[in-house]
Amino acid sequence: MFKAEIVMTPNVLSVKRDTPIYEAIRLLVEHNITGLPVVNDDMSIAGIITEKDMLGLLYNIQDKPGNVGDYMTKGIVSFNKEDSLIDITECFLKNDFRRVPITSGGKLVGIISRTDIIKYIMKRRQK
Repeated sequence: MFKAEIVMTPNVLSVKRDTPIYEAIRLLVEHNITGLPVVNDDMSIAGIITEKDMLGLLYNIQDKPGNVGDYMTKGIVSFNKEDSLIDITECFLKNDFRRVPITSGGKLVGIISRTDIIKYIMKRRQK
């Protein structure tokens, strides 16, 4: 069985609920990524903030925009690093999101995106 940990990106960037939203945008742009896990102080997952969540800022660029907690998606799907890559792939096929946080012991340890799985498929095919 292929486990999540063989595909996940470890040491993933994350933000907290009280991170200013423009700081989160800066991280997305600087690191060329499309979403960030939102974590609590104990590194448990509180939600996720994505480009899609931030699009509404266009309407109030001049206003004080708030923090990540004002825009993040709550109640997200996450997987354990021991979970099957097949289960994660099926989840992507059934849902519109592009990434899932990966946990161990309830703490964030990585992230898997659709692109990570596509790269893994290509890598396996080349063997």
